[in-house]
Formats: sequence, structure tokens, C-alpha cells
Amino acid sequence: MLTVFWDMQGPITISFLEKGSTVNSANYCELLRQVKKDIKNKRRGHQSKGVILHHDNARPHTAAQTVQTINELGWELLPHPRYSPDFAPSDCHLFGPLKAFTRGTKFESDDEVKSVVSDWLRHQSKDFYAEGIRKLVHRWEKCVTVLEDYDEK
Repeated sequence: MLTVFWDMQGPITISFLEKGSTVNSANYCELLRQVKKDIKNKRRGHQSKGVILHHDNARPHTAAQTVQTINELGWELLPHPRYSPDFAPSDCHLFGPLKAFTRGTKFESDDEVKSVVSDWLRHQSKDFYAEGIRKLVHRWEKCVTVLEDYDEK
């Protein structure tokens, strides 16, 4: 499984879950701590401006341990709208083009998959990633408006 943390400039952390492992709050929190280190190394000065994290409502993301870790890191959490399993920008913006790029490719090993995927993510333009964030803002506003209408009924 691939997890990508990215911003308007591109990927910050690319992580592949080891075969046979499952995502749980403990390993997700460890990954969040790694992301903090990667931001410090790759986006000097950006942590002082604050980090806004967006992820879906999967159990490891909403567990008390994860919420505590996000608070300890000093990050703001952009809530994931209810009834919106496909809202995540990685699902909408990254994985579609990535799947199209790899469609029909026969890989010899897991390491080859990891290499090809990592290279593809790193070689997308800053404009590609910036557009994904702009789309998030638009989708967020649209979703919140729809949900407000839904909740009022």
C-alpha cells in the first residue's frame, strides 16, 4: 500500500507499507512523525507557517492516539466531510494519472513497482501538485455547501 504526503510543491513523504502489514494507529503516528522530519528537511521554514493535514476517516486516522499525535505535532486537521469516501485529493488527483501511467506494465518485483511509482511522483511538475491543492479547495467548498443543505433537511 502506498501513502503519499504532498503539498503544492510536490511529494514530501512517499511510504510503502511492507507486505503482510496493516495500517494501524501506531504505525500511522510513526509515519506522521516522519512526515514532520521530511517537512523540516524538504520545506525549510514551512513548519513555522503551520501544517494543515487532510486525510480520510479511516480508523487509524481517527483513533485517539492519532488525534493526540497530530495535536502534539501542532498541526491543524482539515476535517474529511462525511459521506465522502472519494474526497481525498490523492484519490482524485494523484492515483488516477498514476494508474493510467502504469496500466499494462508488467513489473518483475515489488521493488520495481516502488521505484517506478516513486519516480513518477517525484517527476510531476509543481503545477501538477498545485492544481491538486486548488481542486481540494474547490471540492471542499462544494462538499461543505452540499452537506449543509443535506443536514438542514
